[in-house]
Amino acid sequence: MVLPFRIFCRVLGLVLCSIALTVYFASHSIRLAVVTALACSLLLQLAYFGSVLVLVWRSCCGREAGQWAEHFGSCKDVGSQLPDEDEVRNEPSDVPQLVPMGGVSLLR
Repeated sequence: MVLPFRIFCRVLGLVLCSIALTVYFASHSIRLAVVTALACSLLLQLAYFGSVLVLVWRSCCGREAGQWAEHFGSCKDVGSQLPDEDEVRNEPSDVPQLVPMGGVSLLR
């Protein structure tokens, strides 16, 4: 959802004015109302900056996860799967076979 800049400025001004009016009617001090409105403005800016950082961080994490998924998905496409037991038994092998005692048989 995209919020146009004019509407954003109007909503921000409305929020800050309502905070200033609330503080003024509670304390009857213009100075305190202005200081509170400025403090709330700073707090809103910090919250906005933090939310942008979180969105950027989530975007980077999602991209890295996508790269990992893409990498492992390509391994499956290439065919790097373990051979079946029938394929292992029927294939002639150049590798020396183990004898039952655990040694290597070079006679085969």
